[in-house]
Amino acid sequence: MAKHLAVFLTLLLPLLSAANPLVEDICQGATVVSESLIGKDKNVQMSTLSCPKLLPNVSKSKPFLARGASASALNVCGKNCTTNCFIPSGGGPNPNECNVIADALRYESQNTGAIFQVQNGTTGNSVLMTYRSCKTFFTNQDLGPLEYCRTDWADLVDYVAFNCQATQNAHGGNCIATDQRWFVQVQTATT
Repeated sequence: MAKHLAVFLTLLLPLLSAANPLVEDICQGATVVSESLIGKDKNVQMSTLSCPKLLPNVSKSKPFLARGASASALNVCGKNCTTNCFIPSGGGPNPNECNVIADALRYESQNTGAIFQVQNGTTGNSVLMTYRSCKTFFTNQDLGPLEYCRTDWADLVDYVAFNCQATQNAHGGNCIATDQRWFVQVQTATT
């Protein structure tokens, strides 16, 4: 029996460590810290990710290296960011499905709280939302934790999803904070 168990575990181990297609294009070696369903209908998958190393094609920005970063979270609600659409066209998310994520964020803002916190480093520095063809994530590139408003993220999701489509020769995009501490990305969810 022990031999059969060892064979079973040997076969199961590669399946357990297989890359998750929803996170493998966000960062190398991503691990899921937590998962839940959010929104009025609990139909949007929210995952907190630990990303030891961001992939170079995820964001064109460089990490903001602040000296003496505080242990308390810095609130970046309402801060400006610059939108970049990914070219060429084709393969972008359905903007109406992205709007479901935006609405779930607004619902959570009213029912859970307006602000969420994102840790730094490898302690859960990215929050991923997925619904059907749409995937969006908020990534903290600062040395300390950040706080961000759910309604700000919802507004960015709607803006990028509807303005970075085939008609703009694009397939999704991102919005990078002007001080490069964080970014929000909207793209196609591949499963």
